[in-house]
Parts: sequence; C-alpha cells; structure tokens
Amino acid sequence: MLIAEPLQAAIDELSKLPSIGRKTAQRLALHLVKSSPEVVENLVNALTTLKEKLRLCSVCYNISVEDTCDICRSEKRDKSIICVVEEASDIIAIERTNEYNGLYHVIGGVLSPLSGMDADSLKIKELLIRLQNDEIKEIILALNPDTEGEATSLYLAKILKPLSLKITRIARGLPIGGDLEFADEATIGRAVIGRITL
Repeated sequence: MLIAEPLQAAIDELSKLPSIGRKTAQRLALHLVKSSPEVVENLVNALTTLKEKLRLCSVCYNISVEDTCDICRSEKRDKSIICVVEEASDIIAIERTNEYNGLYHVIGGVLSPLSGMDADSLKIKELLIRLQNDEIKEIILALNPDTEGEATSLYLAKILKPLSLKITRIARGLPIGGDLEFADEATIGRAVIGRITL
C-alpha cells in the first residue's frame, strides 16, 4: 500500500516515541490529519515550548522551568530526606501519592554495563556532593525492582554506608487488590520479607 509521504514521515516520527508502535503511530497521524489546523498548531507549539523552556534542576536533576525546581525551592519540604530515583518520571509517580514530603535526586538511569551505563554515567558524584550537607539524615532508594535497579541499589548502599546516614529502600510486594494466586514468586517473596507489624 502506498502512503502519502507526509503521512509516512509523521508515522515514522511518532513510532519513535516510547510505547508507540506502528499501528498506534498510524492512528495518531491519521487523527492529526482529520484535526483542525488549530489543534495541530497547539500541539506543535506545546512540543516546541517543551524543548525550549524545560531543563534539568541544577540540584536534583528533576525537570524544571527554572534553574532550581519547585521541590528543591519549597520551604515546606523535609530537607533531611532525599529519595533517589532513576528518572524524573519516578518523581511524578511518587508525588501523585501525596505520601512523601522530602527531596529527590534523579541519577539518570541504572548501572547497565551492556548498555554502557557505569557509575560515571549516572549522577552519583552529584549525590555525594549533596550529602555533604549536615541537614540530610536519610536516603531512600526508590529504584525499579529489576536486575539493574537492584544492582544499582546495592552499589549505592555500599558507597553511602560510610557516611553514617540512615539508608532505606521503598517496600516491595503485592499491589492493593492483587491476588496471591496470580503473583510471581519474587513478588510474594518480597512481600513476606517486607512484612510490617500490625
């Protein structure tokens, strides 16, 4: 089937986005073709503004409009706790819970020798510099529970241990509404290890 060149170019670009396959890219491109010029222009302007105005916070490496993000500037945050995450998207997920009120540090990935990500590729040195502040008492490791995330958490725990800070990690286990019968062994094992007293 022959597809018009502008449509094919749009499909090719949209399919480069994460979690967007060729069929979804095609649906999105066709939706844009049917949309009014105003809708398409608004999308283009939003994407242009996104690239022009956003940057990484100079303190925690979260996404920010200013040199320092709103979380780092806030006087209402608990400045004695830093939650270490892989990416800025993890901050969004944690903030949606309204359960955490400390600071963050985005390391920008995980240790993955096969992908060329070593300790020098991550924002670990920057974290160590931040920890020279006597106000910080606890580090929470909130990395994904996959092989690379676990390896990175162990590495961070090892290099942070001499600093005499409280080092914790987020709990792992069964989701609310989950069913034991359908959970995998690793998830059930983590839930048993991370059990709490009632």
